[in-house]
This record gives sequence, structure tokens and C-alpha cells, in this order.
Amino acid sequence: MPRKLPPLTTLPSFEAAARLLSFSKAAEELHVTHGAISRAIKNLEDQLGVQLFERGTRSVSLTAVGEPYARAVREVLDQLATATAAATARYSSSTLNVSTSDGFAGRWLVPRLYRFHRAHGDIDVRVSTSGKLTNFLGDGIDVAVRYGSGNYPGLTSEFLTGEEVFPVCSPKLLEGAHPLRTPQDLRHHTLIRDSFPIDWATWLASAGVEGVDPQSGITFDSATFAMESAAQGEGVVLGRTMLVAADLAAGRLVRPFRHALKS
Repeated sequence: MPRKLPPLTTLPSFEAAARLLSFSKAAEELHVTHGAISRAIKNLEDQLGVQLFERGTRSVSLTAVGEPYARAVREVLDQLATATAAATARYSSSTLNVSTSDGFAGRWLVPRLYRFHRAHGDIDVRVSTSGKLTNFLGDGIDVAVRYGSGNYPGLTSEFLTGEEVFPVCSPKLLEGAHPLRTPQDLRHHTLIRDSFPIDWATWLASAGVEGVDPQSGITFDSATFAMESAAQGEGVVLGRTMLVAADLAAGRLVRPFRHALKS
């Protein structure tokens, strides 16, 4: 035998109005108009053939029929909400969309993602790499990590850390026919470059090194590839504190001299 049910779309309006004893407050809570609440309740009363509210000039109250009906509807809606949450819990997840540079993602972020997943297993992470400023709305990005001043109109920025920029290389380059001992020894080695704003020309000038062509050598558009090339003994690259810390600690890269620039 089919169930005799009221118009189900009217029940949230009725429950809110009965709980708040106000059509206006119910409309505000449900983000609809006062008229929409009135029509929903009138439709429900017409379908049931009973009056649920006593309507005054400035207030409403539940009738003797409306009061127990409101309790029953509230209980049913609560049970439905609980069942819906339980049914969808295993399939629902939040996604955190992160945009950052290739170098920061590969050399710092990715090795630490397991910690985040261990603490927040219900959140999926999507990482996109770019050096350009992010259009948060258009690109669907939640958080971006960039090198810069932090003065971005319309955005909230938080300073993470300062960095130093300094040459790093494989331990192999500290030996051989032309061991790296002073900045002047760079003339005997291949310079490796990436797209970071502080380049070899800037570093060499600050160190007072002459006779070294800052445009010579190998160029990568990826800091990850540039650092890996240096670790393989291909030449010397300008490392940044956060990007080379792990390789320095592991001995894959070394810092042949101490001169550094603040980024």
C-alpha cells in the first residue's frame, strides 16, 4: 500500500518556521524569501487539510495539531540527515589545491606530504607547478607558495621563511685537476642555471669574481633538474636553503664556499 506523504519539499520550511516561530527567521535561515516560506506552509496545510499555525499580526504560533506534527517532522529530518551523512561519508572528501614552483614542490613539498596525509587522511591534495602568479578563482587554487614580496592586492599572504642563495655541487668537484676551493675556481667548472631571479651574474658580482661568463654552461627551466644535474657532478648550481637542505644533509651536495646572498 503506497504511503500517504506530505509534499516533501515543504517540510524544511515548516520545520524551520515551527522551530523559530517566525516565517521571516525561517526564510533567513534557509536563504529564501518570506513569501516562499508562506507558500510552502500554505501548500502543506492544504494538502493535510489542517491548520498548523495560528497567524497573528506580528507573530505565529503552532496549533494543537501543528505542535506534535512539528516534533515528528523534525525527528524525521534529523534521521534523514544522519542517514545521508553516513551513506556518503566513505565517498566524500575534501581537496586541497596547491600551486607552487617546480623546485619547491619537488625538493621540499613532496618529501613532506606523507606527514600531511598521516594527520589529514580525509583530505586529497592536488599540486600544480607554476612560477606565475595564481588566479585563485579561475584556476581553482586554495593556497599558493611563491617567492616574492608578499604584497599581492586582494590576497592574504603569510611569510614562510627567508632563504640564502649559494653555490652547491657534487663532492666530486672538490677533488680532481681543478678542485673547487675559492669562487675564482668556478672558471674551471660548468655553471648550471635555472629560472630563479638571483642568477649567476648577480652572485658572481657580489662575490667579486671576474673572468667567469655567467651565461655559459647548462640552463634548465626546472630547479629540480638543475639541482639533480649538480648532484650528478655536471657542474655548480646556485642552491636555495630550502631546496638543498636535504641533499646537503645527505652529502649528495656540498657547499664549496660560504658566500651567500639573501633572497
